[in-house]
Amino acid sequence: MSIKSIEHVFKVHFSSTAILSEKVDVVISGGGMVGASMACALAQNEMYRNKKVVLLEAASDKGEFILPEAYSNRTCSLSPATVKLFESLGAWDEIKNMRYQPVKRMQVWESCSDALITFNNEDLCDNLAYIVENDVILGAIMKRLKATGDNVDIKFNTKATNYRFPGEKDENDHKESLVSLELSNGQTLQTNLLIGADGFQSSIRKKANFHTIHTDYKQCAVVATLQLAETFDNTVAWQRFLKTGPIALLPLGPNLSSMVWSTTAENARNLKQIPEDSFVDAVNDALWHDRDKNPVVSSVFNSFTDALNNILPGSLLSKQLPPTVIGVQEKSRASFPLSLTHSSNYVKSRVALIGDAAHRIHPLAGQGVNLGFGDVACLNELLTNCAKHGGDPGSLTHLLDYETERQRQIIPVMVTIDGLQCLYSTTLTPIVLLRSLGLHTVHSLDIIKNQIIKQASS
Repeated sequence: MSIKSIEHVFKVHFSSTAILSEKVDVVISGGGMVGASMACALAQNEMYRNKKVVLLEAASDKGEFILPEAYSNRTCSLSPATVKLFESLGAWDEIKNMRYQPVKRMQVWESCSDALITFNNEDLCDNLAYIVENDVILGAIMKRLKATGDNVDIKFNTKATNYRFPGEKDENDHKESLVSLELSNGQTLQTNLLIGADGFQSSIRKKANFHTIHTDYKQCAVVATLQLAETFDNTVAWQRFLKTGPIALLPLGPNLSSMVWSTTAENARNLKQIPEDSFVDAVNDALWHDRDKNPVVSSVFNSFTDALNNILPGSLLSKQLPPTVIGVQEKSRASFPLSLTHSSNYVKSRVALIGDAAHRIHPLAGQGVNLGFGDVACLNELLTNCAKHGGDPGSLTHLLDYETERQRQIIPVMVTIDGLQCLYSTTLTPIVLLRSLGLHTVHSLDIIKNQIIKQASS
């Protein structure tokens, strides 16, 4: 072979290798709401303007989001802290230009007794939360990302097919010092930091051998978009605990609400299959029926509330009646299984988990996605400080601060919600009585309720 031929082969090989292998600063795996928010935060982070960030998204690019007339059946209850994050990204203005619905009041009650609790800020001036469709949130974030993310390479239709983590050997028996990813498009990436935002079945969490706690609730959440009997100022969120799980109605518009009904797998299948009129009847029955009332609990509870009112005047119950459902949006009924998943650690060397990849909780308090957006805000701040001091973003020295801060926030919420799910999944009279008395006591003490509101808003 001539020298020119050898040079040609070498150049082709070198060029091919250069194209197929790339070193970047940060890779975010998963382009859902949380992963896209992380990418958007780094896209607007001044300390990352000259750094290379890659966002991997297995789905195709849907282009500019066009708001459909029909509402989506998947919604989020966004906390004020999440809205603050979106405002910093410019995504909240995009959402306001589409649609959202504020929640000014929340009422929670149960079917086994008359116990209830209400939440609202004084004079209903400040909103407790905002109900926004998942598609609207993602559409707003992606619009901002594409507009500002010159440093972010979004790879659609692409996912990682193999990983090598620091300390593992490559095909040449060399130990990796960075994270290496083989992609479905044939490319190889090496990165200082891999952020796993790939959902509760995270392949990154599994491949990196994160120890994980998993509990199957043996329940499914049935979701649907409901039409209400009247057009009104629909700003109240309703939640009722039934024997088989809670049902919640979240306001979407003047005569529409989003339903999330946690129930048995068998009942979930039935609710998806029955005719619309039967489904509407089932929803109204779940919100209104009294057949689960425990007479022993009711007798003791009534005596307790009278006694408490003598100590705390004005503590008597003031129950607001839920709306009547008259229809369900076509093709909006769906369901998904419920479980608790928690990674014992959120970080390893050059790897950080965010959102459902790190923690997935029961939807009864509507806090799951807010915890994920909290991860984004926390990790973005940590990476900013790291870059200011010339640090390595994948170093455990920095990443452990993220893990510590987030677990202090998340674990108490996770334990509380898991405890509530267990507490309200039994009909044993002593437990029903204790939870009813406890709920009414909390309802009567504004100082405790205000602390709960403050915690849920942060």
